[in-house]
Amino acid sequence: MPRESFTLGAAQVEPVYHDKAATLDLTCSYIEEAGREDVDLLAFPETFFPGYPYWRGSVSIPRWTDLVVELNRNSLAVDDEAVEVIGDAVDDADLHLVLGTNERSDRTGSETLYNSMFFFDRSGELVRVHRKLMPTHEERAIWGRGDPSSLQVHDTDLGRLGGLVCYENHMTLSKAALCAMGEEIHTAVWPGFWTQNGHPGDKSRAEDGAARDTCDIYPAVREYAFETQSFVLSCSAYMSEGAPEGFTEDELGFNVAAGGSMLVNPAGVVKAGPLVGEEGLLTAEFDRDERRATKAYFDAMGHYTRWDAVNLEVSDETLEPVHRHEHGNGTGRRAGRQGDRPRLSPAEAERIAADHELSIDAVEAVAEAVERR
Repeated sequence: MPRESFTLGAAQVEPVYHDKAATLDLTCSYIEEAGREDVDLLAFPETFFPGYPYWRGSVSIPRWTDLVVELNRNSLAVDDEAVEVIGDAVDDADLHLVLGTNERSDRTGSETLYNSMFFFDRSGELVRVHRKLMPTHEERAIWGRGDPSSLQVHDTDLGRLGGLVCYENHMTLSKAALCAMGEEIHTAVWPGFWTQNGHPGDKSRAEDGAARDTCDIYPAVREYAFETQSFVLSCSAYMSEGAPEGFTEDELGFNVAAGGSMLVNPAGVVKAGPLVGEEGLLTAEFDRDERRATKAYFDAMGHYTRWDAVNLEVSDETLEPVHRHEHGNGTGRRAGRQGDRPRLSPAEAERIAADHELSIDAVEAVAEAVERR
């Protein structure tokens, strides 16, 4: 059974920009501090390793290319030695970790970067990776799109844990998917906190907490908590005034890194934050009765649902560059067309089984037989 009470923590800390080794040291020091404060789940901001590309859209193409190469060299991959070092720190601190990072592709032949979240359990094992499904606006020139299979949750001793990156926390169907998977604790990571002047394309770095009146993060995080009855750990990026080493201020045209981390209960009540304009380890204690009390009024996975009126189809596909078609005993064009038939997904098998009152095993057996023809 999940723990009845736990502590969430947001590490709102400035990375050592484009410096993997120094950012690694900083990460481990904050993990250690969180362990001393008995934090059960700790999160770092969006692309904390090795910093968010606030220079996007503000530099020439040659400079942009050099910066992408530099970003690649200082990013993390799942088999990186730095991941093992982080895992050891997590193990020593006895906590769960969600780390925002620029991720180097693990596909042979690829050098693509992804905007990712690395999930570590208390033993320090990298349990899974979520890659942002749709990079926002100019981000698409830097990061690839994540596979549908990374939209997942997993079980922990605190409850079922999920997470989304930045504007994914506005994507109605993605939120619904995590809710339907039984998400109980949600981690949201962002590149900062901002004042929005009428529309998303006109925003500037928040000066203080009053920015909550126009910043879309503030209502989004509270609504996510209430509509899914989840505990929400929202962690936002922070950078001090002035440009980091190797940059000029005019190159960081999208610097919105004012912090803004928040910790919210399932009723949408902000228990800590938003922390704006400074570094800090933001923490708050939560109790599962806060979730039960909200669900007594509104249970998005129970009495307050109408799945007969509205339901959702979710893909668990991993996109691959090569598809090997099995053509069976046939030859020629007919066999080729049969070989091109897509495989039945688990979600589709479950739907067919429910529609026809069959077991999933029976549906999958028929599908396999058809594929072999």
